[in-house]
Amino acid sequence: MANAAEDNGAFMEKFVLEPPPSSSSHPQLPLHGLTFAVKDIFDVAGYVTGFGNPDWARTHSAATSTAPAVLDVLKDGAKSNGKTVMDEMAYSINGENIHYGTPVNPCAAERVPGGSSSGSAVAVGTDTGGSVRVPASYCGIFGIRPSHGAVSTSGVTPMAQSFDTVGWFARDPMILKRVGHTLLHFPDLDAAVIPTQVIVADDCFELSSIPQDRIPGILVSSVEKLYGANVVKHAILGDYVQDKVPSLGHFMSKETKTKDQEHNNIPSLAALSTAMRLLQKHEFKNNHGEWVTTVKPDFGPGLAERIWEAVESTVEHIEICRSVKSELRDALSALLGDTGILAIPTVPGPPPKLQTDATTLEGFRARAFSLLSIAGVSGFCQVSIPLGIHEDLPVSVSLIAKHGQDGFLLNLVQNLYRTIEEQVQAVQK
Repeated sequence: MANAAEDNGAFMEKFVLEPPPSSSSHPQLPLHGLTFAVKDIFDVAGYVTGFGNPDWARTHSAATSTAPAVLDVLKDGAKSNGKTVMDEMAYSINGENIHYGTPVNPCAAERVPGGSSSGSAVAVGTDTGGSVRVPASYCGIFGIRPSHGAVSTSGVTPMAQSFDTVGWFARDPMILKRVGHTLLHFPDLDAAVIPTQVIVADDCFELSSIPQDRIPGILVSSVEKLYGANVVKHAILGDYVQDKVPSLGHFMSKETKTKDQEHNNIPSLAALSTAMRLLQKHEFKNNHGEWVTTVKPDFGPGLAERIWEAVESTVEHIEICRSVKSELRDALSALLGDTGILAIPTVPGPPPKLQTDATTLEGFRARAFSLLSIAGVSGFCQVSIPLGIHEDLPVSVSLIAKHGQDGFLLNLVQNLYRTIEEQVQAVQK
């Protein structure tokens, strides 16, 4: 085990993986000089992939090969310094692990980190329901969930294949793009970046506890300064989704609407979240139900109930869930086009306190998954961008682009961020 005091408790195990000899002597390689960590869901030859749980590690052998995503980063000149702590079986977005400890949030030690994002200049992780975007937001760094299928998930323990993606974190947008150059296998990510529109989802920002002038206000002023006021549009995303994704009607009963309104949620996006979680349960059960029921592993509180609920469930309406995915992708493709952007909060507020009781956390989780399900279900790419500190806690905004437009989105984020920084500094003075 690594020394927790030295690395904020982020590491499960420290080891060094050097770039291949053909790469290590070439300073012009895109990732030369960088170090990175990998989430304990990736295979590394000679090491057990622990999936966040000691019983899983105990019942599985060491990997015989290394995940292609990890090999790609090594090949382009970076050096790995170990594996990071993760939520058990990837079934949470908090980052609290009863077995291995909870990594310290470097921005707010008394708050959850949202995952294993703080141990290195670059970290490669997975995002199924939000496990890159959420810790990026909570820890005040950049994080990308790429388009579904854009990065190989070979050698990655599956959670739910319809949503699993290989994402990454970085402390600045240039490094985020450099890693994208490697993992997305794009020959050039430096094309001109001029968005045709930046659509601000006003109803989504109303879910956030952060004042409107602090998140969408900074983004809008930055976009207007760089690209002109005519680029900014506004939309009520929930209404658009409800109109364009008819299969969601199956998950929007009167009872659900009433419950969602109690949580200050958006009914159509709450229904979207329901469809996402149902399909996740179905795929998780198919992947790991037999292991869970046979081994009866020791899970932490909260997670145990969620995992066993998935394993013991008889999930119905799976084809309707798949129809929702297809309809949402078509609807958002029509809304954004090739070079449009959707702006939403990454999460509905600052990171919750450690060991927040389940009842208090549930409303926050409901709002969070309403937001996270937009890119999750559509398969679109999303980048979480830090917007500094508000009331001593990190805040962020997310930009979403059409499936396959990852390079465009990474370029946009890099070009826009200097202006965003200026606006943040002006607000925080």
